[in-house]
Amino acid sequence: MTHSWSPEQYLRYEDERARPFLELTARIHADAPRRVVDLGAGPGTLTSLLAERWPDAEVTAVDSSPEMIERARGIAGISAVRADLRCWEPSAPVDVLVSNAALQWVDDHLTLLPRLVGMLAPGGWLAMQVPGNFEEPSHRIRRDLAAQEPYAQHVRDVTVPSSHDAATYLRALQGLGLETDAWETTYLHVLHGKDPVFEWVSGTGARPTLQALPADLRAAFEQEYRDRLRTAYPDSGHGVVLPFRRVFAVGRRPR
Repeated sequence: MTHSWSPEQYLRYEDERARPFLELTARIHADAPRRVVDLGAGPGTLTSLLAERWPDAEVTAVDSSPEMIERARGIAGISAVRADLRCWEPSAPVDVLVSNAALQWVDDHLTLLPRLVGMLAPGGWLAMQVPGNFEEPSHRIRRDLAAQEPYAQHVRDVTVPSSHDAATYLRALQGLGLETDAWETTYLHVLHGKDPVFEWVSGTGARPTLQALPADLRAAFEQEYRDRLRTAYPDSGHGVVLPFRRVFAVGRRPR
């Protein structure tokens, strides 16, 4: 089932979404890479940070969403390619390959790692980050609602994200010959505004479910989802706290 992405909705919490990217790429110790690729780059705003860090590199943003790639093509210093990360191939070996908050959308993405590692030049770096919060209320509430009628018949084939723990990625990348560092971080995002957790998830994990529903059912689903999220994530008067676990792995191919 296909769905579309909204750069505007995604970027509503741009600062919070940037933090894992910055933590991930800080562990890449490449001095002067020639080719840098961001797989699943979204609107390209974070890819531009790679171009700023390595101004002499050829930096490419890859994403399957036409809306996201259109936005990325307006960013100076990078090239943008619309392609599915599961089958995209570089024209030459890559020195730095980044995948930030994208692989969770690929079923059984551990089986994709050998192909990604195979893209690396000798001494090249693979850096990946995926959400690890799929048992949090923001996801559990969506799943519970989506399992009920009259919604279930419309969303049973919807794409849902999933990921593994840091140890699983560590073992996988070590098994592929990379010198690997893996870790987890839980951020406590303080969000403000009306129903901020709903606004967050409607730009990412919940978006395919919401788009799969007919218009006459979507409004009722959204309202119930908002109500339950408001209960699960109360505003203490200082904003709503959204705990968000992220899973990271950075590996380097030996020369």
